[in-house]
Amino acid sequence: MADHIKIRKAEGTWSVRAGGAVLGESSEALELQEGSYPAVIYFPRGDIAMAFLDRTKKSTHCPHKGDASYFSVVTKSTTLSDVAWSYEAPKEAVARIKDHLAFYTDGDVTVERI
Repeated sequence: MADHIKIRKAEGTWSVRAGGAVLGESSEALELQEGSYPAVIYFPRGDIAMAFLDRTKKSTHCPHKGDASYFSVVTKSTTLSDVAWSYEAPKEAVARIKDHLAFYTDGDVTVERI
């Protein structure tokens, strides 16, 4: 693994909410710390209500993690574009985040330990 990336089990139970809806809760979430960036919580897909998420055409590339696919959250009143991402075929060094989703929390999405 790149020396500046650390992945560990996130302690406790975590929830993600968007547009007033609980998208998921997990006691199996992972915490990814990359350098000096804030830690990011990755939720197992099985703990997320995927019916609220639509895959978008957006993708990005990280030289350390691989290619990320993006998802919008669709609620009754709004669509939150490209607020979730997943490394569906991550590099071997970060393989633990495969089948997990992370969320941007700088808007209408909240990720918190409960």
